[in-house]
Amino acid sequence: MQGAVFDLDGVITDTAKYHFAAWSKLAKENLDIELPASFETELKGVSRIDSLKKILEYGNKLDQYSDDDIQELAAKKNGYYLEAIEGLSKDDILPGITELIAQLKAHNVKMSLASASKNAPAILKKLGLFDEFDAIADPAKVAHGKPAPDIFLAGAAAVDLKPSECVGVEDAVAGVQAIKDAGMVAVAVGDANELAKADKVVPTTADFSYDLFEETFEKANA
Repeated sequence: MQGAVFDLDGVITDTAKYHFAAWSKLAKENLDIELPASFETELKGVSRIDSLKKILEYGNKLDQYSDDDIQELAAKKNGYYLEAIEGLSKDDILPGITELIAQLKAHNVKMSLASASKNAPAILKKLGLFDEFDAIADPAKVAHGKPAPDIFLAGAAAVDLKPSECVGVEDAVAGVQAIKDAGMVAVAVGDANELAKADKVVPTTADFSYDLFEETFEKANA
């Protein structure tokens, strides 16, 4: 294992709740659509435009909006989201992540970020983690969002590694699919049944460690 390619939301910090709050506000105030709490899982790991299309499909309104309308609405949602995360700080780093990063660095494992969020660099800065990562894959430069493997392939390439030399870290079904299709070993956090395609699933980020990643990597490549 020479690299670790991380998702952001739900893995390093829990900004998913802020995303869903922003989507819910947009849906209610601009689209007259009430989103049930259960809809949050539909948007996990999905790009901004694809998320909006899923919401419009849910409200049977997709054909009522042009591509320009969709871009405008997505930008408005991002505004709501940025307001919500204004106060993000080191206190919002998920349990075990700071220790994991230190362990990976101590073993000379390169780290990159493969998030669908265009706000990822700004979020890492708020968390005080921006300088800990060797690279951040730009979601604007990949052809397809998760579950396509593009962003994880970009994450490996950004640190000059082959996907087969990396572990991908995720919390979403779409993300795990992207990792596996990229040819990486997948470590996931969350529900073991839901994330069954991963090589290893742990219930919380506090269970992450260099040893767990290395052991999973070796086992998957045995």
